[in-house]
This record gives sequence, structure tokens and C-alpha cells, in this order.
Amino acid sequence: MGSLRRLWIAVVLLIVLCESASPHIAAAQSTTVLRGGQLFDAADTTLTENPGLVVRAGKIVARGATDLDTTGARVVRLDDDHVLLPGLIDLHAHYAVDFFGAGRVEETEGYPLLFLANGATTTFTAGEMQPEKMRRVRRAIGRGERIGPRILTSGPYFGKARPGWDPTRTSASIRREVNRWAARGVEHFKAKRMQEELLRALIHQAHRHGATVTGHLGSGHGQSVNPRTAIDMGIDRIEHFLGGAQLPDTAGAYDSLPTATPDEPAFDRITQHYKAHNVYFDATISAYGYYGTRDSDLYADWPDAQQYFTPYLRSELSEDDYQDPIPRFQQIFELKLDRIQAFYEAEAGHLITLGTDHPSWGEYLAPFGVHRELQAFVRAGIPEGVALRIATINGARALGMDDRLGTLEVGKWADLFVVRGNPLDDIRNTRNVEWVMVRGDLHRAEALREAARGTVGPESAAEADRFKPNRGR
Repeated sequence: MGSLRRLWIAVVLLIVLCESASPHIAAAQSTTVLRGGQLFDAADTTLTENPGLVVRAGKIVARGATDLDTTGARVVRLDDDHVLLPGLIDLHAHYAVDFFGAGRVEETEGYPLLFLANGATTTFTAGEMQPEKMRRVRRAIGRGERIGPRILTSGPYFGKARPGWDPTRTSASIRREVNRWAARGVEHFKAKRMQEELLRALIHQAHRHGATVTGHLGSGHGQSVNPRTAIDMGIDRIEHFLGGAQLPDTAGAYDSLPTATPDEPAFDRITQHYKAHNVYFDATISAYGYYGTRDSDLYADWPDAQQYFTPYLRSELSEDDYQDPIPRFQQIFELKLDRIQAFYEAEAGHLITLGTDHPSWGEYLAPFGVHRELQAFVRAGIPEGVALRIATINGARALGMDDRLGTLEVGKWADLFVVRGNPLDDIRNTRNVEWVMVRGDLHRAEALREAARGTVGPESAAEADRFKPNRGR
């Protein structure tokens, strides 16, 4: 059924794009010129008139007046209220869903289209339940057989978060497994609930392959590792908790977080530790709100998520299947707003990255989360222009890919999106995506959304097994 669904998606895309006044521009089209509108290139926090962006062979080859021969180029003329931005980089982009309460699996039919339609041109999966499935999707997109963002796969979780994790693992076995996944194209690894000596082995071996490591760590309580300890080991990125002395190893991180206020010297010490070691922090602010009461307007249901479900899933899924609010997580969501503000005001804003971290139960879909996280940054007191840099060039630097991604500069990959309305006036304008370009291929966002409608979830009761753990790997 999966191959038939992909064929159906391709047919729908072809129909929609052929009917569009400005169709998809294939890579075979050697040159594309984007003229008009305004430009946020992420080199700073300002908006300028677009001097004309020239794209050839998947790269930005010129901005403004040029001696390049653009004869026969596809010229896209933008309106005055259009804004070009670098593609968003989601460093915690779960493709995972749990529609039947049976555990998480990866959704790979509609999600690649929807991530791209929202301007997320690069996604890091941050721990996979079905790593072979994600590897196949990554390779199919890379070969041009499917449409989607650049997917940076993580392979499986390293640690107890992995289903079936062997508690007798050794440092030697971790190194061997890193070698295997690196050979299979994984360039960034994810640790979660991992013992200290095993985390050290993961970091060391990943770095031997030129790969980075991120960690969902804790306080050091039980078998967790405090982020400060991991920073001293050489970890590249930290998720969720800043760590340090404010999270003592006598209690779990969630228990200590409410008392870890920014006005204490320990907060300043751990912030300075991040800065001294150039370690990036993926705050995932909005992720906690999904678990909470969702009272904030960040969670206003601006896209009708259910339109992307298959008819069968729409008939089977009800509000009873959604995540029940957890009061503690609502508190954490609110606490995280002032924590990230304090981290930014301590001149560590260049180390903040965007990550959504939302495995969906059906009420909200993860690909739309990039806009909620941007809005959360602004809600926390971070200026709009800085929030956009967090979502673009900061993410590229965290991945070691800033020579290729993150800004709209000559020589970089042509990954960008076009919105209607100035996001520096209202960050919610990033939601108004009209065009997306990845690898130099230009897509109408509405065409991508149309192709994704009715594709998420099983098509029948018999196919529902694909959405249960240990199936369809």
C-alpha cells in the first residue's frame, strides 16, 4: 500500500502543479531568478529589498546585478509584501506519531511534504523508532524519487529510550554501533537516558567520524548525566535542560527545574559554561505546552490538522485519543519562557537552536511546530530577527553546516522559503508560506499541502498494523 500511496501523491502533485500559474521548477531548469519582495538573509537581523536572487544547480550563484547569462531562466516575480527567508532548520523534528496508544512509529507519507510546506527545509530526526524506514525515506528524497526536506537521520536512540535497549551494553559495543550507523549515512547522533561511560564512548566515536552528538540528559540522578558533565566530555548540543548545579543529582531534572531560577549564581555559571565550550542549547519550549493545557495562543489550531489524515484515521480517531493535559508540563512550559530569555540576555543567544520535539497523538501535527517554536521565542522576549537567526544560521552552525546552509548568501545551497507579510513585524507571518525551495527546486506550498491531504495514517484496519511498534521497520 505504501508504494501505491506514493504513486497517488506523485499524481496529485503533478495535477496541482500543472494547474498552478507558477508550477514547480525542476532541477533540470538550470537557472531560477527570484525578483521582487524583501529579503531576510539571516546574516543579520534586518530586512532589505531583494536585489534579485539567482539560483543555478541548487546553489545561490548571485544576488543583484550580475554578469551571469540568465537567458532562458525561469523568473519568479514576487509581490512587495513577499519576504524571502533561509529555510528553517528543525533540530528536533520527530516524524513519530502514536495514533492508537500502542507506541510511536514514524510517519513518512505526508510528513515530508508538510515539513517542507512549512518552510522547514532541513530536519534532524533526534532519535528514531524505525531507523531503517527513515533511512529509506532520506535516500529516496536525496535521489529525487520523493519530495521532502533534507532529512538528517539520527539512527536509533542511544540509551534506554530505545525500545529493547540492552542494559549490558559496553563502551566497545557503542563504538562498533556508531561505526555501523556512520557507514549508513548518519552524521548526527542522539543520546537519551544513557550511562556516563557509554555517553563518553558515543561522543568520542562520533567525533572520529566527524559527526555531532546531542543529548536529552538530566540532573545526574539515577543513571542520567548532567549536561555540565556531558559538556566537559565534548558533547556538541544539549536538549531541554541547561543542567549545572541547579539540577542536583539528588533529584530528577523535572523535579528540580521549578527552583532553577535565573537569578541564582548557578544559572550564570552554567550559561558561561555553554559559552566557554560553544555548546548549543535546543530549548524545545513549545514541546512542553503540547503536554500541558495548551491555553496559550501558540496552540490555536490554525491549520486543520485532521484534513491530512486518511479517511480511515479520521473515522477512528477521537479527542479521547489525544494527549491528556499534564499540569506539571504546563508549569514547565511557562518556566521555560523566562529561562530562555535569561539565557539570551546573558549573551548566549548565538547558541540557541530551534527544535520542536512533538511526537503527535493527532491533535497537532509536528511539521507545523516550527512556527509555534518561533512564536514561543518571541513570547519569551527574544526579538523577531534574532528568533529567525536561531531557526536558520544557528541551526546550521550547530550541525557544522554553516558553510552550506543557514543564510541566503552566494555560494550556499538554495534552501529558502517565501512568506506573505513581514515576520519582523509579526513572527506569525512565517506561517503564510507561499513558496519553498530546497536543493534549488521551487515548490508552491499549497501544492505540497494539497498532495499531503488524506495521506497521514493507515487507510484501513488491516493497514493499521503499520502504525504499531515493531511493524513496518
